[in-house]
Amino acid sequence: MDAARAVAVLAMFAAHIGPPARPEGAGHLIVAFDGRAPAIFTLIAGLSLSLSRGGTRPRPPERGTRRGTLVRCAVLAALGLALAELRSGIAVILTFFAVYFLAAEPLARLRTRTLVVLAALSPVVGPVLSYVLGPYFGHRVSGRGRYPGFDAVTSLPGFGDALETLLLSGAYPWLTYFPYVLVGMALGRVMDPSRPGSAGRLIGWGALATAAGHGLSALALGPGGGREALLRAVAESHPAAVNAPDPVQAVLASQAGAIPSTSWAWLLVDGPYSQTPLETVANIGAGLLLLGLAVAAARSGLLRALMRPLATVGTMGLSVYAVHVLARAELRPQHGWGALSAFCLVSLVACVLWARAFRGTQPGRGPLEWLLHVLVRAVTPKGAAAPADSTGAQRSPREATGP
Repeated sequence: MDAARAVAVLAMFAAHIGPPARPEGAGHLIVAFDGRAPAIFTLIAGLSLSLSRGGTRPRPPERGTRRGTLVRCAVLAALGLALAELRSGIAVILTFFAVYFLAAEPLARLRTRTLVVLAALSPVVGPVLSYVLGPYFGHRVSGRGRYPGFDAVTSLPGFGDALETLLLSGAYPWLTYFPYVLVGMALGRVMDPSRPGSAGRLIGWGALATAAGHGLSALALGPGGGREALLRAVAESHPAAVNAPDPVQAVLASQAGAIPSTSWAWLLVDGPYSQTPLETVANIGAGLLLLGLAVAAARSGLLRALMRPLATVGTMGLSVYAVHVLARAELRPQHGWGALSAFCLVSLVACVLWARAFRGTQPGRGPLEWLLHVLVRAVTPKGAAAPADSTGAQRSPREATGP
């Protein structure tokens, strides 16, 4: 999971620093992860949280769990707001993550069957509610894709606006991104990734979900007549996009991919960041595929050794993410393969050196993970289990040595 999480983090680098996502040559790799990286990262967080609570044999919550969760969410929210103020051009996800973890805490106590049902329904219910509620909050035509800054805590109107952004209209709102957390939590309840055959099942389910999401969208927009309905909606409600080479993509690009509430046919698209049921299903499938491939690779001696540096990056996902936002804000790198390669290489080397330098003194955490661990420990009663880190996973020194 650490290796898969690292791939998601580096894929975020590709979105923020890499070349445009064009289906040509090496650009196919960028296309493959376009819009998927934050979704996969969020799904893995839900899976890690579930496994930290016992996985297929869920345990009752330890003493101090609620206090630890509140501290973790407060730190993530504060860090997210601070990074957003850097004006890096990146839609910072950490404040949204604080909301996800806050909402996940009570749901982690549900019975497995109830959790699985919620996870199965959420990819449809969340986007549909977002579509229905959008007009009531002034987002019928546009206005989605935002992320909060420090004004969220400096004034009452700013707080209300930030709350609406986090729940409904933001770049990664709770309504349309929390389903990834729920699916990850449910997956941890029904499957133990360490058991034989788990890699094949993850790959099979992932391929099926990915094909279903993209395939159903293609059928609905093509033979089903969905694209014609979208073009009518563009002509009626989005006149600025009518003369664009692709009017539908022009509308989606104007609000970070999230769909407007001008036609139910928008729920049939599957483009990056569109936050529709079919895109969500396809992204879940991509996450399962990545996890399955990572599990399979970890069982091969040679590949396992090669995965260790990558897995080290995964144990420090919060630190790596924060530093890359800071670096983009300060350095303003030229987008392209050169900048992407440099960011990835520096991250790999820095994480490996950090892990070696502090081996045996703290359990496989980056600087921000270590600080978060200390703060959460301060409010956790002595004798309680180690609280989950910023990605939802519990770690011990022994666990942190391998991928």
